Amino acid sequence: MAETVRVIAGTALSDGHATPGMDRRLALDTGSMWSGLVHTEPGAETGWHHHDGFETTLYVVSGVMRMQYGPGGEQSADAGPGDFVNVPPGVVHREVNPTADRSTAVVVRAGSGTHVINVEGPDPG
Repeated sequence: MAETVRVIAGTALSDGHATPGMDRRLALDTGSMWSGLVHTEPGAETGWHHHDGFETTLYVVSGVMRMQYGPGGEQSADAGPGDFVNVPPGVVHREVNPTADRSTAVVVRAGSGTHVINVEGPDPG
């Protein structure tokens, strides 16, 4: 059977894995690759989580995405429209939206394991 090209309409996205404070929208999950959107509401701090053996890349479409990570969650990196964010496998992090506008990012995750593991927080270091 020949491989085919698929188009997933933006209106056909389904609910993604749940983490408090964010709205993940699933476009495609092949088992080794996950793609979709994530929306973070103004002022939100999401729950702490990691993506097991999956490496994650986010492309920020709109708003500001602050990634908190590291010992005690004390490190952070801000990304805005047009920026890419890379989260290595297993890194405990959370998204923060420090603005009054909703943020949206396209997400592609590749690897293996459990897509989302919600945790209490990062190790204190």
